[in-house]
Amino acid sequence: MENVHILTQRVSGRGDFLPFSAEHTLINETTAAHELVAELQTSLIIEDVLAIYAKFTKKLLNFTGLQFQSTLGTTQTSESDINSKPYIFDLAIGKEHLGQLIYFSKYPLSQTIEKKLRAFHTALVYPLRNAMMYSRVLRLATKDSLTGLNNRSQFNDVLSQKLENCRRYQRPFSLMLLDLDNFKQVNDTFGHKIGDDTLKEFANVLQSSIRATDSVFRFGGDEFAILIEDPEFTTNKVVAERIMRFVRHSSIMSKYKVTVSIGYTLATSNDCDVEIFSRADKGLYKAKASGRNSAKAY
Repeated sequence: MENVHILTQRVSGRGDFLPFSAEHTLINETTAAHELVAELQTSLIIEDVLAIYAKFTKKLLNFTGLQFQSTLGTTQTSESDINSKPYIFDLAIGKEHLGQLIYFSKYPLSQTIEKKLRAFHTALVYPLRNAMMYSRVLRLATKDSLTGLNNRSQFNDVLSQKLENCRRYQRPFSLMLLDLDNFKQVNDTFGHKIGDDTLKEFANVLQSSIRATDSVFRFGGDEFAILIEDPEFTTNKVVAERIMRFVRHSSIMSKYKVTVSIGYTLATSNDCDVEIFSRADKGLYKAKASGRNSAKAY
C-alpha cells in the first residue's frame, strides 16, 4: 500500500495543524458567514431577513421549509413545505429570547450540520432582532392601540395602492364605511371602560366578518372602514348583513343597544381617494337617515 503524505500548515493563533483541505473549508465557511452577515443587514423586514438566511443555509441543508415563530407571529419562507420533520432551535441574544427557528427536512440533521447551523444562527440573531424591533415600531405607527386594527394612516396608504392597482391592472375593489349607532350614549351613561369594551367587541365582529384578502381600519371614535377585494355590490351586501347579524348576536352590543350603520361603494379606474370616500360616506349618511341599523350602497 502506498504511503500518503498530507501537507499541513500552521493556522495563525492556534497550536495545532490542519490539512489544507480542512483549512480551505474553514476559510469558505468564514467567507460564507461574512457574506451572510452583509446580506442580512440589507433589510429590516422579517420576511426578507428569513428569505436571505434561507438562501444561504440551503447550500448546507436541503430543507423543505423554514419558519420563525415569535411573539410577533409566525413567518415562513415562500413555498415552504412544513409536512417534513421539524428541527427546532431557540434563538436568543444573552437572556433575550427572540423565538424559535424551525427547519423542515426530509433528511436527519447530523451533529456536524447542526453545529454549522448554530454558527449561522450567530450571524442571524442580531439582524433578526433589528427586524423585530422595526416591526414593532411599524405596528405602533400603523395600528390602533385599542383594537389592534389598522389605523387611518395605514388606510390612506392602502387605499392609494388599491386605486393605483385599479387604474393600472383593472383590479376593482369596494370601500365600506361603518359607524356605531347609540355609541355616544353608552360612553356618557356607562363610562369609557364599557365604551372601550364595545369598540373592541366590534373590532372582533369586523375581523370575523371578512376574508383574508380584505382589510379593516379604525379611524377613531366609533368610525371604521373596510377595503373589500371584490367589485360586486352583492358581496358588499353579504358582508354588511353578516356584520349586522354578528352585532345583534353580540351580548355586550345587544345589552347596550348598540347597532351599526354602513355605507359602501365600488371603486372605478377614474376614482381618486376623495371621490370614492365621498360616495361611501353618502351611503353611510343614507343608512343613518333611514333609521340606522342598515346598509346602503351609493
